[in-house]
Amino acid sequence: MIYVPSRMGQLNRRALLRQLQKLGVASRAELAKALGMSQPTAGKIVDELLTAGVLEEIEVAETVDKGTGVRGRPGRQLQLNQSRPRLLAIQLGLQETNVAALALGIPVADQWHFTFEIIKNEKNPARTWEKSLRAAAQKIGGQNFLGVLLSVPGLVDEPSNRILFSPNIHWTEKADLAKTVRRIWNVPVLLVQEERALALGHHLANPASEDFLLVDFGEGVGGAVIVGGKPLPSPLPISGEIGHTPVLGNRRLCGCGAVGCMETLVSLRGLLESFATATCGKKNSWAQLREHISAHGLEAWLARSLDAAAVAIAGSLNVLGLRRVVITGSLTELPPSVLAHLSAAVQNGSMWAKFGSVECTAAPRRRTAGLIAIGIDRMVVPDSFPQKLSLTKSRPKPGAQNP
Repeated sequence: MIYVPSRMGQLNRRALLRQLQKLGVASRAELAKALGMSQPTAGKIVDELLTAGVLEEIEVAETVDKGTGVRGRPGRQLQLNQSRPRLLAIQLGLQETNVAALALGIPVADQWHFTFEIIKNEKNPARTWEKSLRAAAQKIGGQNFLGVLLSVPGLVDEPSNRILFSPNIHWTEKADLAKTVRRIWNVPVLLVQEERALALGHHLANPASEDFLLVDFGEGVGGAVIVGGKPLPSPLPISGEIGHTPVLGNRRLCGCGAVGCMETLVSLRGLLESFATATCGKKNSWAQLREHISAHGLEAWLARSLDAAAVAIAGSLNVLGLRRVVITGSLTELPPSVLAHLSAAVQNGSMWAKFGSVECTAAPRRRTAGLIAIGIDRMVVPDSFPQKLSLTKSRPKPGAQNP
């Protein structure tokens, strides 16, 4: 394929930003060397991104040559702009919505600035959600956001910004969430499938981990696949729906309409339902479950549920040809014996374990890091990168209606 200069420049911008994401801090010369670019080319791109407010320069301490002891003058390094929020992140969950204004630097951990509950059994949940979001916008204040990234569960057609099917939040299937958000912030809005954001965030925090299956346990159970440091492409807007693997003998009704899905056993609700049954309804909170496992170990009902999850995970590894599993979410909050049992069961069902090692590790959720990565790729350096990005372009005040 032959690239026209503008297209080549776009690819170079993206490559430079991705390299800086991995390094955290670097000089112009280090970026040029790592990317195999000439220093003038790298310098031109850096100047463009500095002018746009995408990058910022920072002072570093003076250097000392170990051989001669000669002190060098303080240098200037580059990093993604951490001084000013440029993106807005929204996480839509079953029970609550989280909102955060994000700079472009990759955060160490998720930090949400505002949270509001989603009222159950509401007659018009979409309208109520918009009202609560407007209240959050008033608290955030005026910001020149480049765009909004909305993390959502379910089957998401990202190119068309549509939720096709959401087993646990059905009202979102008929709501135009992107349009709703644009009525509050007049900027581009991208819907992002939540597990894809989690997987990208984990990769950014662990660049050496380029091939893995991430499985997140929470209100549901979902997965995402990273191969070669990128999400595994799919011809359909569906991937990683590991929680809807049927389990023989399981008669619980799932939000997707099927009977026996694995997530009805190991989601938050599923685990608490089994726990309540096992204790004759005397205990049913998450804190009580943690204490119970610590005191009594893995009882048969819990071991069976974890084994069901392990079968689905191991089957995915066998089909995809992967040997690394990253577990995030609610299971990581339980005593270590839970993940130890799950890991052993996954290895027992994985074909590659007969020839080599299969890793199953716990990790924190890094949703905002993944959303920032997508925002940089789709909003900061989109397919048609503007010649000049302005930090002072006027925008409607948050919470105001568009004309």
